[in-house]
Amino acid sequence: MNVLVVKANNRPASEGVSSRMYETFMEAIKGQENLNVTTYDVFEEDMPYFGQDLFNAFGKMQNGGELTDVESRILAAKQKAMDALSAADVVVFAFPLWNLTIPAKLQTFIDYVYAAGFAFKYNEEGQLVSLMTDKKAIFLSARGGIYSTPETAPMEMAVNYMRSVFGGVFGMQIIDEVVIEGHNAMPAKANEIIEDGLRRVAEAASKLALQHA
Repeated sequence: MNVLVVKANNRPASEGVSSRMYETFMEAIKGQENLNVTTYDVFEEDMPYFGQDLFNAFGKMQNGGELTDVESRILAAKQKAMDALSAADVVVFAFPLWNLTIPAKLQTFIDYVYAAGFAFKYNEEGQLVSLMTDKKAIFLSARGGIYSTPETAPMEMAVNYMRSVFGGVFGMQIIDEVVIEGHNAMPAKANEIIEDGLRRVAEAASKLALQHA
């Protein structure tokens, strides 16, 4: 069973809660011989932002033109992200809520793999058909505020967005979701909130290992 862990926070674990969630998951899953675990750190990878450079590169590839440095880099980065996702049976995302959404580097990873003919297609009636229904996903996310109330839930565009992309468009089965929230809003309870969340992260890792033992 190939497990791809997408790490999307470059803050140290002493400061970034979703970084601690990543480390807790990796520690809990360590030594499971039935699982082949690979980390894709979006902050460590060379990932030029999605835009005209990529479209220029596509055009040059079709016409035999010479690629610039950034065009070569973005083609290689896109292919690497797609290959990593293709090889995975389970994809684990560890990410924070920053300014109501996901980090830009994680958005770039999604931009690379959000491709017709790869993650989805359209049938003859123009309906979207998911192409990754054989894969599973786990979300590990942290947010300092509280976004699970009826009033604040519509503002949360990190977990909701990830569900829409990987569960909705790509068709992955979301088998676990651990969200730590409110530790900044309620500093007196911060340690309790974080420790309870990290316990649930470890449980998610153990559950995955048992399912594929």
